[in-house]
Amino acid sequence: MSYASQTSSYREMEVHSAQPERLVVVVFEQLVVNLERARIAMERNDVSLRVTALRRARGLVGELLATLDFEKGGAIATQLADLYQFMLYELVDVGQRGDIVTVRKLVNIASSLRDGFAGAAQQVTGLKKSA
Repeated sequence: MSYASQTSSYREMEVHSAQPERLVVVVFEQLVVNLERARIAMERNDVSLRVTALRRARGLVGELLATLDFEKGGAIATQLADLYQFMLYELVDVGQRGDIVTVRKLVNIASSLRDGFAGAAQQVTGLKKSA
């Protein structure tokens, strides 16, 4: 089994066994990884890797957008939807123009969101343990 397929198998196992509050963190982790891959691909002029990484990043943002619960999430869900739509727009633009500066900004946004959701997931886990 190759390293890539072992990593893929591990990631799949992690997703299937993750608590719901952890799943969004896993998606953001993958988003950051793919945005970084796209940045590296742009620096190396690797068009194939750039296209693949940006396609995956768009898919992950689309998944985040599709799973928002506007009924339970209220204003926060609406604000996240606006942010995710902005990110999708920027990802399409980056795919056309190859703008590394924009990719770095998207990495910062995705990293901040990942860290925020990770902190929230830890709090939920802590509440579950103390209950």
